[in-house]
Amino acid sequence: MNLVTGASGLLGSHIVEQLRKRDMPVRVLVRPGSDRSWLETQGVEFAEGDVTDPASLARACEGCDVVYHSAARVGDWGPWEEFQQITIDGTRNIIEAAIAASVRRFVHISSISVYGYHTKKITVDETFDLGYKMYEWAYYTRSKVEAEKIAWQAHKDGRIEMTVIRPSWIYGERDRTTIARLYNMIKAGKAKILGPGHNRLNVVYAGNCAEAAITAAHLDKAIGEAYNCSNDGEITQSEYFELLAKAIGAPPPRHHAPYKAAYTVGFLLECWGRLTKSKKPPFVTRYAVWLMGRHAYFSADKARRELNWKPTVTYQEGIPNTVRWYLDQQRGGGSSAPSKPRPEPATV
Repeated sequence: MNLVTGASGLLGSHIVEQLRKRDMPVRVLVRPGSDRSWLETQGVEFAEGDVTDPASLARACEGCDVVYHSAARVGDWGPWEEFQQITIDGTRNIIEAAIAASVRRFVHISSISVYGYHTKKITVDETFDLGYKMYEWAYYTRSKVEAEKIAWQAHKDGRIEMTVIRPSWIYGERDRTTIARLYNMIKAGKAKILGPGHNRLNVVYAGNCAEAAITAAHLDKAIGEAYNCSNDGEITQSEYFELLAKAIGAPPPRHHAPYKAAYTVGFLLECWGRLTKSKKPPFVTRYAVWLMGRHAYFSADKARRELNWKPTVTYQEGIPNTVRWYLDQQRGGGSSAPSKPRPEPATV
């Protein structure tokens, strides 16, 4: 039995999908009242609960061989208390439950953002330290760093076999956070390229990342290792927008915005948002600017070498598929409706 937390999220749902394609039994941790329409098509077992409820996790982990933990508080805005409760405390809770249930392997879904905010033109791999130049309100990154530390401590103490997967910016079907905003901006002609647009993006199709996680869960050499699942090959910011615009049927962005200026605007808007205690995220944040315009590149060579990871869905396939899925949802023809504003456990 394989337990997946955050199964209603983007990467979690793709882990479920890839496990079921392999005819492997799956149990999903779902909160009461959460949307289960797509999950119900996958032939999974449901375990009602929440990563903030230890008792429910004990029941969910019973009889499991592998736990794929992708539940987290996602986004670059919101109160720290939610990141603490869901991402940090939630990770500790599910690890303790897995240990108590004698789970064989724990696959912790982290993020390349745990490396911190590298901006120079360098290649970052798994040998880099965590938490470089994190700013005060980088709640998502700070919580993911702390959650990963908890995971590694459990492994170092010899309590459970741990493997960590560090995805980059994830896209794909069932993306309820990014595709809508990008679609509307490109369709309205309001999207801008940050800087010249020649920087290589760190973007990965969710299904490809899920394949890496499943492979790692069944390899002894992956015990105690972390893997960047950070790209499906080479693609620049401009090339990404070209493919996205083509799939949407709109002209690609031609206007550029200076990276430093956009970063400064993000900072000022964050300051105003904090000052006014706004629950709505600013139109631009420093994290969003860094995500799209950074020059630092995150290498996935270790995953390709040790996991023989070869992404099976290319950008040329995955981006149009994601757009089609989004449009299908807008027409009401999908099996998974857009989530409610309440933060859903998912992964970045």
